[in-house]
Amino acid sequence: MKLQDYRRQYTLGGLRRDNLPNNPLDLFQEWQAEANAAGLADPTGVILATQQPDGQMRQRFVLLKGCDGRGFIFFTNYNSDKAAAMDSNRQVSLLFPWNELDRQVSISGTAEKLPSAESDAYFASRPRASQLSAWASNQSQSIASRASLEAQLDEVSARFEDKSVPRPEGWGGYVVNPQRIEFWQGGSDRLHDRFAYTSDDGWTLERLQP
Repeated sequence: MKLQDYRRQYTLGGLRRDNLPNNPLDLFQEWQAEANAAGLADPTGVILATQQPDGQMRQRFVLLKGCDGRGFIFFTNYNSDKAAAMDSNRQVSLLFPWNELDRQVSISGTAEKLPSAESDAYFASRPRASQLSAWASNQSQSIASRASLEAQLDEVSARFEDKSVPRPEGWGGYVVNPQRIEFWQGGSDRLHDRFAYTSDDGWTLERLQP
């Protein structure tokens, strides 16, 4: 089949203004819970888009680790490409592609680092193998081979043998404070339902044409 010939109907449900809460975070948490319950492979997976210091746009897949009144939380290496981008330009975009539910949530906002204590607490909750990998990988830096990467892990594993693994100084969390949140629910014959919440001394809501 040619790509131009591929299409499907979106029929899993509508979205009506009368059913929407005043606070978009309430609706997001409801949708996130439904994505978890639906058995999606990566229900907390989110695409993070940033502008790099050289002006190029870049995207990558990260995992949501929290959502509270401040916004959306994830963790990464502070020396990575994404961290360099957020140091240069705090404006970011998040996209939750819940395609199996005919849903998307798109978020625009500003990213800032979490307090060290929060990053320490989350790091301590991670499996030991993930803790060691955070130490072993110089994220986004080039490396000669897979064997070299595994050698770095072997060195770190030996260093922390029979010891607890502390959080690396160059690893921690970010919270994205949302300024705009759009909810997209697929509709039949491309008449999708789109609602955008915008933050301006409180949340305002409008329906968008598909």
